[in-house]
Amino acid sequence: MTDTNLDASEKPATQKRGIWGWMFFDWAAQPFFTVVTTFIFGPYFVSKMAADPAAGQAAWGYGIAAGGFIIAILSPILGSIADQTGPRKPWIAAFAAVKIAMLFTLWWAAPGSSLVWVVAAFTLASVAAEFSTVFNDSMMPRLIPSKDVGKVSNIAWGLGYAGGMIVLIFIILGLAGDDITGKTLIGMTPLFGIDPALGEDARAAGPISAIWYFIFILPMFFFTPDSAKTAGKPMAQAVRLGLKDLKATLKEVRQKAGLLRFLIARMIYQDGVNALLALGGAFAAAMFQWSITEIGIFGIILNIVAIAGCLVAGRMDSRFGSKAIVQLSIICLIIATIGIVSTGPGFTLFGLLQFSTDDPGGLFATAAEKAYLVFGLLIGVAFGPVQASSRSYMARSVEPEDAGRYFGIYALAGRATSFAAPLAVAIVTDITNSPRIGMAMIIIFLVAGSAILYSTPYPANKPNYVARRMR
Repeated sequence: MTDTNLDASEKPATQKRGIWGWMFFDWAAQPFFTVVTTFIFGPYFVSKMAADPAAGQAAWGYGIAAGGFIIAILSPILGSIADQTGPRKPWIAAFAAVKIAMLFTLWWAAPGSSLVWVVAAFTLASVAAEFSTVFNDSMMPRLIPSKDVGKVSNIAWGLGYAGGMIVLIFIILGLAGDDITGKTLIGMTPLFGIDPALGEDARAAGPISAIWYFIFILPMFFFTPDSAKTAGKPMAQAVRLGLKDLKATLKEVRQKAGLLRFLIARMIYQDGVNALLALGGAFAAAMFQWSITEIGIFGIILNIVAIAGCLVAGRMDSRFGSKAIVQLSIICLIIATIGIVSTGPGFTLFGLLQFSTDDPGGLFATAAEKAYLVFGLLIGVAFGPVQASSRSYMARSVEPEDAGRYFGIYALAGRATSFAAPLAVAIVTDITNSPRIGMAMIIIFLVAGSAILYSTPYPANKPNYVARRMR
């Protein structure tokens, strides 16, 4: 992964297998977001467990908002404490255990179950997933030279989408049965005695994601050296010093105008990205009455495009810089979000294009569904690079020894108001009883974040920055 001609000071302090182990964390973690949050369990929760799609979207949005609030409060604290305790892997292992346990509980989320405990289990899994990501991300500056972080970050993100797609394909072909025939897309009886009529094909997404996560985080534990060079301090002392360090870090951030501006911009646009990823699949499933098979194939298409987007963005990041990639990605997401909220049965672009509502049968049979797919492809191209290049943007803007505390702040920026966009969607959906009007709230967050990022320096700690220059 690295250039053998680099000076010694520029080389990573680990072998290639260590870097690959670090990247496989994304491969391990992504199926949770792909099949649980977005394309399988989330749509099932909204369309099958709730009394109606509007109530389901609102409940799912409230759960995401609650998780975002917890993450916002605790991420920077944990990041600072981790810098004091030293090793990152024990933290990752602890949160992995919580995530795996909560994912297994989703198997019992049968139709008619209380929405409260299901949302609570999902929220705890989301919190554990994000906390473990904070510690994994904070390892990056010590493992990878600055010139390569954009490429490696995007490749890792692409690996994540590949992992998520594999699990998604397995569920669609092996478990998801047709509502009428009970057979999967390839005509076979669902594996393991799964009964789609009871929602078991969707409920299995939790345990499958948990098993995948457990298996594929092992390379990181076995092959990737922990980022800490010392054993660190005892926990009680680490907590005390970590809180003191967090206070100092927040003061430092306020004095670093460029870094503060980047964190504020990311806080806002990431809110929109998180809400779009969490609610987009459920929105489509409810609007077009898509089956698990259809929503899964939609997810597969998006993941294929996302992998290609990350690979291309990795090269572009090295050439044009992380900021340019993030801005371009946000623009694509704005266009795509306008597209999906302007599309409904028989029309797109708010009715400027009218279609026949005849359904000849088959997957994505109507013209409106095909239009939705086009906008979905634009989301697929952009939602990987916007997050991967944001991560490399941050890695290029901090010193390796400060990575834990600053990536805790970075997670805070990604989650400080992450409840805001889902909450806005949920509240507006509740008030208007219109999922489409609720989803439109996401556009506001993407536009505002992009506007702030436009005049942010790159790297974020760059002095004497000319505001309108992209690199």
